[in-house]
Amino acid sequence: MPIIVNLDVVMAKRKISLNELSEKVDVTLSNLSILKTGKSKAIRFSTLEAICKALDCQPGDILEFRE
Repeated sequence: MPIIVNLDVVMAKRKISLNELSEKVDVTLSNLSILKTGKSKAIRFSTLEAICKALDCQPGDILEFRE
């Protein structure tokens, strides 16, 4: 898939666990895990916004396009 999810990289830089992020963004642990591993087919803008706020980053830090 040409869209790469770098959520794990951003989380590591911010030293935040999946459990902590789940609590901050009010998204289930399983849904965040699916997103983190790149198995997700879609993401809501509201979820992306909440993640960006919690991690103090931009959407481009989390999502990357590769051909």
